[in-house]
Amino acid sequence: MTAPHTWTIRHATAADLDALDAIESACFPAAEAASRETLYARLQSYPECFWLLTDGEVIAAFVNGFATDRADLTDDMYDDPSQHDPHGRWQMIFGVDTAPLYQHHGYASMVMRQVIEDSRARGRKGLVLTCKDRLVGFYAQFGFLDEGVSGSVHGGVVWRQMRLTF
Repeated sequence: MTAPHTWTIRHATAADLDALDAIESACFPAAEAASRETLYARLQSYPECFWLLTDGEVIAAFVNGFATDRADLTDDMYDDPSQHDPHGRWQMIFGVDTAPLYQHHGYASMVMRQVIEDSRARGRKGLVLTCKDRLVGFYAQFGFLDEGVSGSVHGGVVWRQMRLTF
């Protein structure tokens, strides 16, 4: 019998790159997934905007994005970490990832609640993300409102923009 996991949420370090890259690749089709190089650049620019659910050995889920004063999530943000403003009013969410082995246990929800709490504590105006139609209800449970089809064409997919305003 294996011991139960004791999960904690922490911010990322460069040492997490391999695990984050593997989870990202497992969660998204290649056209939508952040590349290893993009994840590395994000980690270098805003590690405090990566929230990881871990038991100290394995990362089960993570959320990442950056802060900005721009109100809408646009495609240029995904690959340009220099746009991060630590004092930005909006916390953008680029990815909500759960390793396949740990999906459907509420782990992404645990991390999202922490992201919301931290964003509020940092004085942000709110959070913005894009998602596929099938995930609108998931984000609505946290108070995100569906603003309709996003201008994003990231990965050749139709996205809906969701916003949680404090």
